Amino acid sequence: IQDAHLSCQSPTKWSSVSSADSPEKSASGAGTRNLPFQFCLQQALRMKAAGILTLIGCLITGAESKIYTRCKLAKIFSRAGLDNYWGFSLGNWICMAYYESGYNTTAQRVLDDGSIDYGIFQINSFTWCRHGKLQENNHCHVACSALITDDLTDAIICARKIVKETQGMNYWQGWKKHCEGRDLSDWKKGCEVS
Repeated sequence: IQDAHLSCQSPTKWSSVSSADSPEKSASGAGTRNLPFQFCLQQALRMKAAGILTLIGCLITGAESKIYTRCKLAKIFSRAGLDNYWGFSLGNWICMAYYESGYNTTAQRVLDDGSIDYGIFQINSFTWCRHGKLQENNHCHVACSALITDDLTDAIICARKIVKETQGMNYWQGWKKHCEGRDLSDWKKGCEVS
């Protein structure tokens, strides 16, 4: 069949419609041939794989993306006691969150080893949180899905644990590359935090 396109005849029956004359004419005169639902579904999935995978990802996480402003995050971090936690100024935390996630609470990055970095601090699923039923180390004793919500409590608790257990902020590559050893006082400038 030339120039075949998938079309739906009913919720349980898909057909292939040909623009060329076909010996298989239906009573209505259209050139159609019924195809099994499963085959057509597989074809549709192949054609729309990227869109469908994105949709599935959104449905699984069930989280709406929230991108904080620098000052809103500065206030949250300050109230959470991150300013000077383990000797790291508030500017370090704000700078790190920016370069790790762009202040996006639902940011996720799949790494080459198959693990995933989650949330505003890009906390890794292999070492720090539990992703599904896989046996990760889960040092923060938290589901990875809890790290991609607008409530930053679990993410902050876990980030504090990372700083404490790794003896600093070197865990975060964004911090090492863009924030370490720099004057970071501008990161909280104009934010009404001390």
